[in-house]
Amino acid sequence: MSVLDISAVAKQSGFSPSTLRYYEELGLIQSVGRKGLRRLFGPQTLVQLSVISLAKTAGFSLEEITAMIGPDGQPQRDRAELRARADALDAQITRLSGLRDMLRHAAECPHPDPLDCPKFQRLLHLATRIQRRGRTKQVALPKA
Repeated sequence: MSVLDISAVAKQSGFSPSTLRYYEELGLIQSVGRKGLRRLFGPQTLVQLSVISLAKTAGFSLEEITAMIGPDGQPQRDRAELRARADALDAQITRLSGLRDMLRHAAECPHPDPLDCPKFQRLLHLATRIQRRGRTKQVALPKA
């Protein structure tokens, strides 16, 4: 079995050595031994770190990610939670797309003041309704 020391894992994964030590403390990854004071990791650690990075990008907290890691160090899928997170990302994409459309319209609007533009007024009104309700699925912002 080929092993990588902590500096090699840090270089290949993009995570700092202190982050790797912290992840080991949390149980997200496990070292397979030491060479002097340096931790050694198996090659599967790079895959585990990729999964952790993906989960963090998807908005999972380290606590949630820790709960998703099985005793063997492999991710355990909770399909309902993954679907819920995908739905939350869809809602965020909808909000951000609406915001992008508002900004684009404000930048390209022929009115000297976007607040005088009826279309921009409609976009603002819809954005306010969405924010008050806290739900993006029921009211989608129109395309600019």
